Amino acid sequence: MALAHLGAVVLDCPDPRALADFYAGVLGGTIEGEGRWVDLKVAGGAALAFQAAPGHVPPKWPAPDDSQQFHLDLTVEDLDAAEREVLALGATALDAADHSRTFRVYADPAGHPFCLCAC
Repeated sequence: MALAHLGAVVLDCPDPRALADFYAGVLGGTIEGEGRWVDLKVAGGAALAFQAAPGHVPPKWPAPDDSQQFHLDLTVEDLDAAEREVLALGATALDAADHSRTFRVYADPAGHPFCLCAC
C-alpha cells in the first residue's frame, strides 16, 4: 500500500502565470490561481504547479559538474511537429539536432530542461 500519492510537480520560476501559459500550450489543461502560485490541471494526470521564486537560477544543461535537478519527459506522436510547436511557444532547443534519436531536449522559458520523446 502506498504511503502517499503524487499531488503535483512544482516548478520554481520567476513568473508562474507565464510558465503555466507555456505548459498549457504544450499539454493543454486548465490554469487555476494567480500571483505566487499557479496550477495547471491536466486531464488524467497530476497537476503541474508553478511557484514564484524571485531568485530563480535556471539549471545548466548539459553540465556534468552541475545538477539539472530534474526534467520532464513529454511523450509525443510526431517529434518534428511537436518541436515546431514548443519552439513557437517559447522553448529553446538544448540538444535537438540529432533527428535519428527518439528524443530531443529543450528548455522552457524559465530554463527548466524537458524532453520531447517519441517512445
